Amino acid sequence: MTDPIERLRTADEDCREAESAVAEYGQTTVERVADAHERATDLLDRYEGRATGTGDFEAFVTFQGEFADLVEALPEDLPERETFERAEEIVDRRRIAERHFEQAREELAAAGEVAALLDERRAARERYRDARRAVTRRKVELDDRIADLERVGELGDADLSAPVERLREPIAAYDDAVATAFAEFKRETPAREVVAFLAATENYPLVSFRSPPEDLREYVLDADAGTETIPDLLEYARYSRSKLDHYVDDPAELKRCVGTNETYLDRLDAEPLAVGWPPAPATELQWWCEEAVRVVDRFAPPDVVERLHDVAALARDEEEFERLRAAARARDELTDEERRRLERGEIAAELERTREERDRLTSALEEYPDR
Repeated sequence: MTDPIERLRTADEDCREAESAVAEYGQTTVERVADAHERATDLLDRYEGRATGTGDFEAFVTFQGEFADLVEALPEDLPERETFERAEEIVDRRRIAERHFEQAREELAAAGEVAALLDERRAARERYRDARRAVTRRKVELDDRIADLERVGELGDADLSAPVERLREPIAAYDDAVATAFAEFKRETPAREVVAFLAATENYPLVSFRSPPEDLREYVLDADAGTETIPDLLEYARYSRSKLDHYVDDPAELKRCVGTNETYLDRLDAEPLAVGWPPAPATELQWWCEEAVRVVDRFAPPDVVERLHDVAALARDEEEFERLRAAARARDELTDEERRRLERGEIAAELERTREERDRLTSALEEYPDR
């Protein structure tokens, strides 16, 4: 694989050469040569089939006149002006053959090289930008790899013999309890109260319940069917309209507001109120528990709230919590291969190499700025 820095260095050299070639003449001058070359070759292309041999005499005369006018109008100091003059001499004859058109094009080749300098500079700049983007992409890849290696190294420092059950058991007890309590709340409580509860959680941004869709919210808060439970509403939404007439006043409205939101209602569970495993850092968990207690207290029995208080108490002893959390993360996240590589020192060695390569790329991006 080509070294992206070497590719960028080469692209920079090519770019400088292309820019220098244009600067030698001046961009305006190169543009004038390019314009003259384009007009001359256009005349050759347009008249080659009509002005040769004993063909169209009017086209022959027009071609020679236009070509002579073009050359005569060129500035005296225009680079490669003599190539246009020689091309004119070739086609300024009583009869023109196809070979004369080809000879004229050959004479114009030197002017064509000057005219091509702008395209060559444009292509060189694009190659430079591509090369620089490749360096940037590689740097991003290395940044991600460094973050992963640092994570593995950090986990490798954990005390794998630490008694993580001191965290796991209270957290699992709370998560199970809140899941059961919320399932019962969703199953037994009128949909109107559940939606009102979900709307109220919008005041607690750390508890990430998805807000009820507006049409569903309005329907269950206003319609008589809002006194039904969510399971009942979902069952009604699957009825035919004729059958649904026996249960609600406006079957079409129920199907529109409930039926189109079945996925939202089906997936509604206590996941936003679960601590999860491994838990968040101690400080983050303390803030989350403060909000979660207020939310859980709205629907769950006191023993569930108490279990959440137990979790919050664990997080207040930050030093011990982080020691156990680090061990929990290491057990949960490190693969057997990563553990072996840590023991052999391979993770540290790779991290050092990767940082060095990332630093070289960073220096290259500073040395070769955007063009």
